[in-house]
Amino acid sequence: MADPARARKMADRIKEIVAKRLDKGLRDPRLGFVTITDVRVTGDLQHASIFYTVYGSEAERKDSARALTAATGMLRSEVGRNITARLTPSLEFIPDAIPENAEHIESLLREARTRDAEVTVLASNAEFAGEPDPYVKPRDLDDDDDFDDEALEDLEGSEDDGEDLGDHAELGGPR
Repeated sequence: MADPARARKMADRIKEIVAKRLDKGLRDPRLGFVTITDVRVTGDLQHASIFYTVYGSEAERKDSARALTAATGMLRSEVGRNITARLTPSLEFIPDAIPENAEHIESLLREARTRDAEVTVLASNAEFAGEPDPYVKPRDLDDDDDFDDEALEDLEGSEDDGEDLGDHAELGGPR
């Protein structure tokens, strides 16, 4: 297994070599405007996955994919001449889905903005289901009109003779 730093350096070098070769042009008329987005090399430096995007329609993407597949051998030879490795890695071209994913994310964000605007309109006309302030606030005993001083005196003055405790004891309740 090679050093990960060496694998990254080789991937960067392969990206440069392939991009320059594509920039010079291939003799294949099917090849469209191709951009190399990323290259990943396996740990043993035997295989390189080259990610690319194609600017254009779906037909141009398919034609460019066929052209890259046809030119894989020539591009591998170009890579082998320009890198300092004992073995030349095999090349695999993979269409990068970044543009499609970005468009999908943009459509989701547009939908979210639309729904947020609808919720804002609904919220501006909404009223509370209960009281505007649903939190319970502590009562002030001095200001409370419902508090009955006589009821408090009755509670303090009554004495329990214990008969009720006896009833609970017969039922197996607490003493």
